[in-house]
Amino acid sequence: MLHMVEWKVRLYLSENEGTTKARVVVNTGTTTLTGHGAAHCNPEDADVPEIGDELAAGRAMHDLGQQLVSTAERDIKGLGVSATERGARPAAGWPV
Repeated sequence: MLHMVEWKVRLYLSENEGTTKARVVVNTGTTTLTGHGAAHCNPEDADVPEIGDELAAGRAMHDLGQQLVSTAERDIKGLGVSATERGARPAAGWPV
């Protein structure tokens, strides 16, 4: 059976006094998770806003990714699959 879903992801960036902050939000339909990231421009470095945006956004998405994996691991655990059982075989078909 084909399973298709679409999750909306929104990325918000702001910069103030050499610090770029990012917030990324995903709504799965049942859960909303928010990742955060920041980048600080060293006063000795050239001010290139795109680099700050990339770093802050990447860090926020990394944070969000970790939250998604943690949520999946809790869901797998909720199925009653112990850690030792998971080591022996993929839990519910989703090895993590």
